[in-house]
Amino acid sequence: MADITLTGEVRDEFGKGAARRMRVANLIPATVYAGGAEPSFIKLPAKETTLALRHTNALFEIKFGNESKMAVVKDIQRNPVKRTVEHVDFYEVKAGEKIVVDVPVFVEGTPKGAAVAFVDIQEMSIKADVANLPEKIVVSVDGLVDGDKVLVKDVVLPEGSELAMEDLEEPVVTLSVPEGEGEAEEAEAPAADAE
Repeated sequence: MADITLTGEVRDEFGKGAARRMRVANLIPATVYAGGAEPSFIKLPAKETTLALRHTNALFEIKFGNESKMAVVKDIQRNPVKRTVEHVDFYEVKAGEKIVVDVPVFVEGTPKGAAVAFVDIQEMSIKADVANLPEKIVVSVDGLVDGDKVLVKDVVLPEGSELAMEDLEEPVVTLSVPEGEGEAEEAEAPAADAE
């Protein structure tokens, strides 16, 4: 059921020095939060974890000690210069549970004329089953023209997902002609008529 399985170990050292030693040993410190229960403190293999974190909203099976937990990423701490993963927080979920996640918006298609699509909302909040969390929301701009807007309420969501946003009239994508583009086309039109 999980998208990705990570196998780690329980960690018993805490603090900056311990975290530094783990990273030198190619391990990433992590925490698995479980509602009101005590969190689990673990260390995961750096390479596998870094590759796994490339997947947006993936469902993880995290194995450590005698335990196995289903979880989603809650937070990733990265080195501000190298951008390497320094710590990961996971949130334990149960099968069949619906959670709210932020999903990145991608634009596809070609608008008419010189119109260009500008993404106003980079991520949309949606509620979905943990087993069916989408990695992206695709907004089509095929055939749209200058001045058109795709509003939150107009976005086609992935199957099994529902909106978790309040302002349904907020634009997700706005189409407009960059300054100078429309004027250049108008200048070319009279020149063609003169011939």
